[in-house]
Formats: sequence, C-alpha cells, structure tokens
Amino acid sequence: MWLLQAFPMKSCIIICLYEDYKETADWILAQTNQRPKVAIICGSGLGGLADLLEDKTVFPYESIPRFPTSTVQGHAGKLVFGKLQGRECVCMQGRFHFYEGYDMHTVTYPVRVFSLLGVETLIVTNAAGGVNEAYSVADIMLIKDHINMPGFAGQNPLCGHNDERFGVRFPCMSDAYDRRLRDLAKQTAAEQGCGSFLQEGVYCMLAGPTYETIAECRFLQTLGADAVGMSTVPEVVVARHCGLRVLGLSLITNKVVTDYDSEEKANHEEVLQTTKRRARDLQRLVRHLVTKI
Repeated sequence: MWLLQAFPMKSCIIICLYEDYKETADWILAQTNQRPKVAIICGSGLGGLADLLEDKTVFPYESIPRFPTSTVQGHAGKLVFGKLQGRECVCMQGRFHFYEGYDMHTVTYPVRVFSLLGVETLIVTNAAGGVNEAYSVADIMLIKDHINMPGFAGQNPLCGHNDERFGVRFPCMSDAYDRRLRDLAKQTAAEQGCGSFLQEGVYCMLAGPTYETIAECRFLQTLGADAVGMSTVPEVVVARHCGLRVLGLSLITNKVVTDYDSEEKANHEEVLQTTKRRARDLQRLVRHLVTKI
C-alpha cells in the first residue's frame, strides 16, 4: 500500500508505509537463513565488493517485492547476502538515485528494510568528484560530515508522515558518521597500506544528473565541501533515523573543474575507469574493517 501525501505548494510525494517495508523484509527473511548485522551499499563501479562474499545468496532487485530497480551503468541491481571474512553481510550491488526519477522515499527504501532485517551498521560507498584541491584522483575519503543540498530545497527523505516505529520526528545529524567507526577505518587503512591515500572530509550531495558547473564547484569550495556526488546522503539520513551506525567512504574519481580556461570535463566513463584502478584497495579496506565491527 502506498500513501500519496499532498503539500500546500501542490507538490506531492509517495510515502511507503511501515507495512510495505515489513512485507519486503519478511519475504527476504523467508528466503535466507542469514541474519547480517552489517549492510554495505556499493557505489558506481564498486559492486565487486559483493563478489568477495562467500556462501552467497543473490536476489535480483526485480525479484524482491516492492524493491526498486537500478538503471545506471555500473550498478548491477542485486542484493547479495553472504560472509565477508567470516562475518555475515548484505551488499547492495547498485543503489537508487533521485536523478533516475525516484522520489527520496524510494531512493532510501532498502535502508528501512535493512533495519527490519536486524542490520545495525551501514557502510555506504560512492564515487565522488574531488572539490578539495589537496585531494588526488584515486584517493579514498572517509566521510566525516555531509552537506545535503537537495534537503535545502525540501527534498528530504524524512518529509511527510513520521512513523515512530522507525525513529523520532526530528533526528540529530551532527553525529551522522560514527566516530568510532571512522577511527577503526583509519586504523585498518594503516594496517592495509592504504593510509597514504586516505583522506577525511565533507561530502556534498547534489541532485544530478548533470555534473557541476565551474561556478557551482567554486561555491562548494566556499561551503567547505571536500567531495561532491549524487547519492549517499538520503541513505545516511534514513539510516540514522532508524538508529543504524554509519560509515561513509568516497572514492575520488576525478577533480572538479574550477578554472574557466581548463579543457577538463567530467564524465561517467572516467569515473568508472578510476574506480577500476582503486577498487581493490577499497575492497581490501572494507573487507578487513568488517571483521572489527
């Protein structure tokens, strides 16, 4: 069942009900005996992490009741249960984006399903543009905070009716990215030889699908953003609303353009190519980190 809620500005959003999420979660629980405490959302080109799982059970998104489907290159569209270094996990090979035409409640649908499955920790990964001039292509950025630009325009996944079974009406976001998990990630990065290209910074979400103009990139630098992308933030907002701990990792796949004389142009192929170069390092980092959570 879906609830259509209208606002005075004559816009409307479709809101999923608790029963919808529960129907999806109950179906999944009936299909697998695995009960993971950790969920991982794989960003563009990063779905290879799910391939490392052992004792896998794979569900194509289209087979799962009420689940959306991915439409973007680099997002396989599979929910994969299995063990990573002996630890039960569930991985999303492909996420959902606002720019695909989905509303924010649909974009974040899997996160509430995860909470009903018993997941306690969410790891989000993404491919992002480097806004911080000190960053290099192929750096991995540990997300310490975010700027929710669509949220400034009223596109927040928590808009509409609040179901207290998931969380409070006004959740705090100053601690969105768990400090202890970030410390564990830094420790693990050092142990795995990833410390030299690990950064820590602020991720800014824009709606997409266009890449940023030069003026927009300069504006983001002024705001204090270190990286920019088109995902992740809505999932984090809903995860925190549900009481999940969150760790965020951005793979810097390109540097944003801030010079009007530059011939550089951002493109999705470059993003996927850079992801291939660094994917194994990111996978190794997450694989060993999961054992410590």
